[in-house]
Amino acid sequence: MKPELTIDSAFFSDLEAPTSFFILRHGETTANAEGRIQGRSEYPLNDNGRAQASELSAHLLGMGIRRLLHSPLARAAETAAIVGSAIGVAAPESEPLLVELDTGRFSGLTWGEIEERYPEEHKAFGSLSWEAVPDAESAEAMYRRAAQAWSRLKAAAIESGGAVAAVSHGGTIQWLVRVTFGCRTWMPLITTGNCGVFELRVKPATGGGPAFMHWREINLLPGGDARRTPPVF
Repeated sequence: MKPELTIDSAFFSDLEAPTSFFILRHGETTANAEGRIQGRSEYPLNDNGRAQASELSAHLLGMGIRRLLHSPLARAAETAAIVGSAIGVAAPESEPLLVELDTGRFSGLTWGEIEERYPEEHKAFGSLSWEAVPDAESAEAMYRRAAQAWSRLKAAAIESGGAVAAVSHGGTIQWLVRVTFGCRTWMPLITTGNCGVFELRVKPATGGGPAFMHWREINLLPGGDARRTPPVF
């Protein structure tokens, strides 16, 4: 069995130059606007979501992004296509590790519908998050998948010699951030707005050794929050 990945300063020691990783949430969808849990169900961007993606593109211009990866779900792929066209990355790449968490029986439902159909799980969710949902993807599985995704992102940075961006989802972004702190539980949650920007800057140590890691942005919303709805997985 392979040893478990740890996403820490030593993990990034093989980067040769200061590198930014931009983790991006997709634009607003029809389900976001209705307050529905999406999970891995397919929902298209709405007009507001496309406008958010355009605002995101303007923010990312000039950031030196050479590779753009995205979840295979359509809402992430469309967001990546809008961004890629604007910043000059012609071929965004689908990456299954960036897919949204499996939200199990909550998929497609609003919180009101969940409270009515699954009152016990709804009550427990307040303190346990997705660990309260029996058929949802577990925290352990999310930790492993997020760590594997970081391996993919680091490889893309080394191959391209520049910044890397990844379009993902609210639940998965939680873990792309959490693993860099060694956090293995859902709580506390991190707000992830539609087209929110999370930027990790990594600076290699002179002469090798562990790198310096710095989250420069957490849920930056290009264009402000006028177009935002409350974040829903």
